[in-house]
Amino acid sequence: MKKLFVGNLPPTTNEIEVTELFTQFGKVRSIKLATDVFSNKCKGFGFIEMEGHEARAAIAGLNGKDFSGKSLRVNFEEPKNKRGGRRY
Repeated sequence: MKKLFVGNLPPTTNEIEVTELFTQFGKVRSIKLATDVFSNKCKGFGFIEMEGHEARAAIAGLNGKDFSGKSLRVNFEEPKNKRGGRRY
């Protein structure tokens, strides 16, 4: 099972739309979009779990693809400590 990061989503995006987009490459095991607490709108990114070969196909097919006027960013999720950020 691989976890994918999907970014640059429009605020009007919902989980159903993203699931439909990714199911053309395989079964979506789980999906979680980051939403604003007050407006309940998408913050522009989310995480999707798929099997390894299906996840690689989704990355190849969707990264850079236009979705509601925005160019999607799709790649494997990186552990937080490898992305940089603050060190304590």
